[in-house]
Amino acid sequence: MDRSTKIYLLSLLLFGGGIFWVIDYGNSFYISTQFISKTVSVGSFWENLRTTFLTQLSHPLALLLVQIIVIMAAARTFGVLISKFSQPPVIGEIFAGVLLGPSLLGLIFPEFSALLFPQSSFQNLHFLSQIGLLLFMFVVGMELDFDKLKQQSKASVVISHISIIFPFFLGTILAYVIYPSFASETVTFTAFALFIGIAMSITAFPVLARILKDRNLTKTSYGAMALTCAAADDATAWYILAIVIAVSTSTNLLMSVLMLIPIVVYITVMLFVVKPFLRNLGTHVIHNHSLDMKVTTIVLVILLLSALTTELLGIHALFGAFMAGVMMPSTTESELKERIAPRLEYVSLLVLLPLFFALTGLRTQINQLESQHWIVCLAIIVVAVVGKFIGSAIASRFMGVSWRDSLAIGALMNTRGLMELVVLNIGYELGILSPILFTMFVIMALVTTFMTGPLLYLINLGLKKD
Repeated sequence: MDRSTKIYLLSLLLFGGGIFWVIDYGNSFYISTQFISKTVSVGSFWENLRTTFLTQLSHPLALLLVQIIVIMAAARTFGVLISKFSQPPVIGEIFAGVLLGPSLLGLIFPEFSALLFPQSSFQNLHFLSQIGLLLFMFVVGMELDFDKLKQQSKASVVISHISIIFPFFLGTILAYVIYPSFASETVTFTAFALFIGIAMSITAFPVLARILKDRNLTKTSYGAMALTCAAADDATAWYILAIVIAVSTSTNLLMSVLMLIPIVVYITVMLFVVKPFLRNLGTHVIHNHSLDMKVTTIVLVILLLSALTTELLGIHALFGAFMAGVMMPSTTESELKERIAPRLEYVSLLVLLPLFFALTGLRTQINQLESQHWIVCLAIIVVAVVGKFIGSAIASRFMGVSWRDSLAIGALMNTRGLMELVVLNIGYELGILSPILFTMFVIMALVTTFMTGPLLYLINLGLKKD
């Protein structure tokens, strides 16, 4: 035995024994009969363990960690399962969130659901999910290359804008029909109609891009056209959403117009101050051939400041995150996008966004829908499909695209997914969408996104036969 081992063992014996002696001697100061009875009673061990577990689980941090583990496991499991059916994983992740809510888990195991997702824990889930959405919207903004959008054909511009305005128009008609039954007394028809309209107009650009990539359709004529249209659609829709939120939260038309002034100032600063600064920052990355902590910190601070500004302006922090992403230098000017996007995307997609799906699921109450609600839900789905799928397809055909390519573009533009849920949650938090109406629109988002794969399969099957 060498000298170091002897010293190590001697230290353990000497100081370990000393610790035991001090504790044993100190216990003589206070002898608790209750303490002794609990320690010697073997029969109460499991009961004590259970009580301790439940007590610790009520602690916010412990509960949040358990929730994250359960949500991530469910999201990943359903994401993998749904991908086996040639569907984007995001559908499975959204479905997992709905199942963890009152629609299934709360219905079958109400006590367990109340223990795992008590009402008091929603605030923590909401906070973390919003951080995830900020990162996600920043990445979405980075993926929209406005230099390429400026070069898009007139056909793409016409198709993308018609695919917004036509479903928006149908949405306002739907709002007129359902407003008396589903809008609260505090919500004006203007706010209600504008929000229903924008909810009908959304296309999930990230989900659409993933579908095209998984099916090797990016290089096809209709795939490239749909991707360009969806990018323009997303950008336009988010600017419209900012205006809709400003109008919805203002007391009158004059205040709505006045609220647009600081928004215009904000966009001007982003375009003529922040964007050139980020371009220079991108040059620094090119020279150093790496993304250091300093650059990453600066980018994140700009993201958070932009989000804070739009939140203070009353148009939601997510728009600020999106704008910060849009201001990032293009890939032809710098490697900044390519280097920072994967880092943020992994954190948001793997950890934080599933929390958003779970929170959406907790707000979704399918079990509360009655027979008349399902009729309205079906009407919402029909209006959504006619507005986006049929509208985009007919617009494409008018622009000289073949019928089958037009139908494929319509099917892709009908994809709503995550972006729709973001808009719906904003409407829910503003009090514009009631829980029942929110649930029906979540179902619409799932159905229209799920339709994309089968529709593309049928369209491509028709192409192969020809």
